[in-house]
Amino acid sequence: MTKGLAQPVPTLEENIPYLVTFGAQSDKSWGDDDFCQVFFFAIPQTQVNPFFIRVYDPECSGEIDEPKGDYNTKTRYSVYGGKECLSHPDAKLTDPKGNFKSGNMLASKVFGSETKYEKQWYTFGPFNPTEGELKPEYGGYIFKFIIEGTSGDDGNLYKLFLSTKQDANIAVEGSNAFTYEYTFRMWDEASKVSHIYPYVDDKVISVKISNFDWDNDGIIRIVSVAKNGEKSKISKDNEWVNTVHNIVDSEKNTSLDIQFIKNKQAPAKNNNVVIYVTNQYGELLPFYVIPIGGIPKYNYSIGVKPKK
Repeated sequence: MTKGLAQPVPTLEENIPYLVTFGAQSDKSWGDDDFCQVFFFAIPQTQVNPFFIRVYDPECSGEIDEPKGDYNTKTRYSVYGGKECLSHPDAKLTDPKGNFKSGNMLASKVFGSETKYEKQWYTFGPFNPTEGELKPEYGGYIFKFIIEGTSGDDGNLYKLFLSTKQDANIAVEGSNAFTYEYTFRMWDEASKVSHIYPYVDDKVISVKISNFDWDNDGIIRIVSVAKNGEKSKISKDNEWVNTVHNIVDSEKNTSLDIQFIKNKQAPAKNNNVVIYVTNQYGELLPFYVIPIGGIPKYNYSIGVKPKK
C-alpha cells in the first residue's frame, strides 16, 4: 500500500471543492440520494500518538452552504472505532441502513446554523490509534466517520482533515482515507476537472460505475494505465445510470482515475454528484483520497503490438 500524508479530504489531487450532505427532508434532485456520507480513516500501526479529526465549516449556514429558503438543517458528525467498525457488512453499503453504525461510538456532535463555526474548523478527539479496528490490509487501524443530515432541506458543504494537532492541520504520516460512495460538489468553473480514484485489486475483471444527478454537466471519463479516456454514461437530473467497463490485466492492483469534466458551453452551477463503483460480484470498490499506487498514467505501449 502506498504511503502518504493524509491531506484535506477531499485532497488537492482530487480537485473537489467540498463534500456535501443534505438535510433529511431535502429534495433528492438537488444531488444527494440518501442524506448521509461515510468516510473511513486508516491510521498506520506505527502511529503511537493520539490524532484528531477536524471538520471545516461543519454548520449549515452562510456563504459556503446551499440554502433552500431559510437555513433549517441539522447535521450530525459521529466517530466510530472498535470491532466491526469497518468489517461489518452494513458498514460498506451505498445506503445508510441496517447496522451501518457498527463499532463503538467515540464522539458525536450535531451542528445547526451556528455562525460561530462559519468557515472555521471544529476538532473531534483526541483518539488513540488502537481504538480503531485493526485491518492491516486497509492500512492499519480503521476509524469510521459518519455525516448525517438529520433534519432540514439545505445542503451542508464541508471538508475534513486528519491531524496530529487539535488546533492545526498537521498530517498523520502514512495515513489515508477512503469511502465507498462519494457525494461531492462540482466546481462551477468549466475549466476545473475533478477526480476520484477507485482501487482495482487482482480479483476484479469488470467494474460498474454508477452516478446520480450529474445534470448532463459534461462527461465522465476513465484514465488508467491501459485506458486513455474511455467514457462512462452520465445521469440527468435526479436519476441513476451505470456503465460496465472491462478491466485488463495491466489495470489490476492499480487505481483508476475517474475524471469529471464539465460542459464547457453551459456548465451547471451548484452541481452535486453521487458516485460509487462495484466489481463483477456487486462488491463496492473503495475510493482512496491518496490513490493506491499513485495517480495512474496511461501507458501507450501496453496492449500495442507492432504490425508484421
